[in-house]
Amino acid sequence: MSRSEVTRRGLRGTRPDREAITGGKRGGRRRTGEQPVVPGAEFTSYYGQPVLNSPTWESPDIPGYLFLGGLAGASSLLAAGADLTARPALSVITKCGAVTGGALSIAALVHDLGRPARFLNMLRVFKTTSPMSVGSWLLAGYVPCAGVAAASAVTGRARPTGAAATAAAALAGPAVATYTAALLSDTAVPAWHDGHPEMPFVFAGSAAAAAGGLGLTAPPEQAAPARVLAGFGVACELAALERMKRRIGMVAEPYSSGRAARYLRASALLSLTGMAGAFAGRRNRLASALSGTALLVASAATRWGVFHAGLASADDPKYVVVPQRERVRRRAQEDPGCCAAPDDDRPR
Repeated sequence: MSRSEVTRRGLRGTRPDREAITGGKRGGRRRTGEQPVVPGAEFTSYYGQPVLNSPTWESPDIPGYLFLGGLAGASSLLAAGADLTARPALSVITKCGAVTGGALSIAALVHDLGRPARFLNMLRVFKTTSPMSVGSWLLAGYVPCAGVAAASAVTGRARPTGAAATAAAALAGPAVATYTAALLSDTAVPAWHDGHPEMPFVFAGSAAAAAGGLGLTAPPEQAAPARVLAGFGVACELAALERMKRRIGMVAEPYSSGRAARYLRASALLSLTGMAGAFAGRRNRLASALSGTALLVASAATRWGVFHAGLASADDPKYVVVPQRERVRRRAQEDPGCCAAPDDDRPR
């Protein structure tokens, strides 16, 4: 029997034949002359299945939930401003829009969940680390306040109570309008998660545009704050969405193709048309109302576009695999030892 010492690299003191081919690595670098045995992996998965499980959320429930919550929260903020500046017609319209949007938002969420009991179960605990838990509590507290504020504005009764409810709804309004951005960004869906720094600004701008559009149905002499809010919202939404798409690179492709792209193009066109009509026809109530309707539809189209972009990114493995490889490559460049293969001769 041979007395050669066997090591992890084979027999000590012997050399492989000249034609031997290996795919091994040492120190993270391939030796000169070595040829890889296994070809580089492609961004595919077993049997062509997606890497991620696609969200089980469905349209129109979830996009409607996103849109209506944003409309409600921003409308309460506009309603409080209308009260402070003595614009009663604008106040009534936005308060009614706020409670209607909030109630329908809950209804859409409950319909997607399947049973009302599932929404109530989310109120059993309050988890600050869960956007859905925080959002459920926000809606549960916000909608009654918005309802009392609207009832007081319509009937003219219990004005002190109505004023307190208006203030409470206005304080909760920004969170109600934007927490759904955190809800989407907290998932593993690439088009949502990678855009988390800008997504709240996209949703805030979209909500402001929707509330401003609703406010434009008020008499022209009272609609100036709605016009300003709508202009701010459109500018914020378009700028944040463009910045997000530029920053996340290839993961932004679903926003520029397919169904999502059609929704987002329609949203941009309707937003710009609505704003042009709002300022050009600011003395004409019909023109203002039509412009406001265009802004409402544009805001809804934004939510549908973001929703469908996320679904498309979850279905294609490359939006998961390619960015992961790029992150590994960058880490290897910054710290060459972090991704190196282990040295088999070192003690373990």
